Amino acid sequence: MTAARALLEGRNLRKTYRLSRRNQVKALRGVDLRIDQGEMVALMGPSGSGKSTLMHILGLLHAPDGDGGAPAELHIAGVDVTAMSEKTRTRMRADTMGFVFQSYNLVPTLTAAENVALAGEYAGTSRREAMTGATEALGWVGLAERADHRPMELSGGEQQRVAIARSLVNKPKLLLADEPTGNLDSEHSREVLALLRRFNQERGQTLLLVTHDAEVGAFCDRIIHMRDGLIQESA
Repeated sequence: MTAARALLEGRNLRKTYRLSRRNQVKALRGVDLRIDQGEMVALMGPSGSGKSTLMHILGLLHAPDGDGGAPAELHIAGVDVTAMSEKTRTRMRADTMGFVFQSYNLVPTLTAAENVALAGEYAGTSRREAMTGATEALGWVGLAERADHRPMELSGGEQQRVAIARSLVNKPKLLLADEPTGNLDSEHSREVLALLRRFNQERGQTLLLVTHDAEVGAFCDRIIHMRDGLIQESA
């Protein structure tokens, strides 16, 4: 049996936000974690536990602190990213990762297809190729017939599916989702979770979902519980 390969490996991940000269928040206090290729993992914990900060560091949106303790280490697909330039980090995000957020983050003046195509253009694809890819990606999530609709013409569930199509259009190795069902009712939540699981199983894409929802956690292979900037348990 082949041993699982790590997609994400982090050690000593720390992050402190300095709100003023005398006031600071230690969001992460030294996190160690490993997520293997093809896993679907839930990151759970109360508000302020550090889970969104951890997701942002794993997604190369923020850098871990480099002082105050043992050196931080972060490897993605075997590549050490801690010393990367911002330009290289931006390229790795575009090529390797997809992001889904609770608030959808769709541009209201653009159609569904144009919103999805933005991710392709961000990764360096031509406008024409990006639109072709966007149409295909909307088909993956069952919204091909809604490609010309703007966000205000779509339901909440449909908007989130557009956001998922946008996150998948570049066929990333890693998908990071921050409260992806937070604004949805139970029926639409289950639809979104089923979509994410399908892409996880059919394409072997690795998923990390930040959530408060126990139902979302139960849908995943494993739950990492956080509290006070530290991992409490992983099961």
